Amino acid sequence: MLRRVKEGCTVSILNYHQKRTLVNVKLKWVKDRVLDGVVAGSRELKAGSTLVSIIAKNSSSGLPIYHLQTKRGQLGLPHDLKVSTFLRRYPNIFEEFSCPDSAGTPVPWFKLTPEALEFHHEEVNILRQCSTDIINRLRKLLMMTNKTMLPLQTVDQLKWDLGLPHDCGSSLIIKYPELFKLVDLPDGRAGLKLLAWDNKLAVSHLEANSAKDNGTLMFPIGFTRGFGLKRKCMEWLDEWQKLPYTSPYVDASHLDPRTDVSEKRIVGVFHELLHLTLQKKTERQNVSNLRKPLQFPQKFTKVFERHPGIFYLSMKGDTQTIVLREAYDRNKLIEKHPVVHIREKFANMMKQGFLDRSRGLYKDTNQGPEEEYSDIDSDSGMLLEHEAN
Repeated sequence: MLRRVKEGCTVSILNYHQKRTLVNVKLKWVKDRVLDGVVAGSRELKAGSTLVSIIAKNSSSGLPIYHLQTKRGQLGLPHDLKVSTFLRRYPNIFEEFSCPDSAGTPVPWFKLTPEALEFHHEEVNILRQCSTDIINRLRKLLMMTNKTMLPLQTVDQLKWDLGLPHDCGSSLIIKYPELFKLVDLPDGRAGLKLLAWDNKLAVSHLEANSAKDNGTLMFPIGFTRGFGLKRKCMEWLDEWQKLPYTSPYVDASHLDPRTDVSEKRIVGVFHELLHLTLQKKTERQNVSNLRKPLQFPQKFTKVFERHPGIFYLSMKGDTQTIVLREAYDRNKLIEKHPVVHIREKFANMMKQGFLDRSRGLYKDTNQGPEEEYSDIDSDSGMLLEHEAN
């Protein structure tokens, strides 16, 4: 039996006092313009930084557009945005020139400007200094899974958020053979396996930073201004917070997935996962395939809608992004990782280059022959679009 409690939420009165049953609560989604601003520009920043790494790693003299097109799957750009168009937006980072192909046709090439090269070297130095911390974030992620293992594709989707290098699949095995190895999964995909468990790492952020209230751990809660949480919802949330906390690093197979206790464990896992990310946010699609490795029930991502005081689900752009509310003071990340600082510096470079180009400070080098080359998604091999003027 459901009863609407004004307009803030819906509560199942029949199940409200049955703590073993998952209470049917629906809290309304309220737009948070401040946190939407945090999400804005994330895709462009990721794409720009990834392209800098690809060009710097592969050649000091630059790469042709048809080679960069094959990396589109790593960039996360909208399907209607051409790779060449994106590169030309930032002439202070990507310098365009042309070289003839075997038939003598001019082909657009892109290389890094001196300013971009200087940024890349600074970024590499920061990543080297933070390598232990970043690797431990990956180890903790793998330790949360039931077999300390994830498909390499899943790791690849989360590598930007965790601060991992763009070629992490190969470089991690070479640098840390005592920690990781590549394995063949039953479905034919490659997987990344953790070889060494570390009890010191098996402590969640909540366990390490929160005092127990009457013997249980409670999540920090905060709502968008004007949310208007109703009394019944407040009562349910208070009871839910008092339920036992299950560490994301222990076996939870004994929990009944139909209970609030199980849901609190799911919230705890995502709370920990977001704390492992550098900017305490990730796209929803990046975690959508974690159900089996994390032993989640069907429709596990519903916790983002059911707990808007812990997570904010941003609809900014053409995707959904999960943001950990407690990590932000309005639009400011409270604890900034050194890699976040260097990314902010790069974001300012991108902004300046875009503005300078729009003011006509750079000559338009759009030469137009790249329509001869197909823009290929390297992950799927599907033809997405043509690079045309």
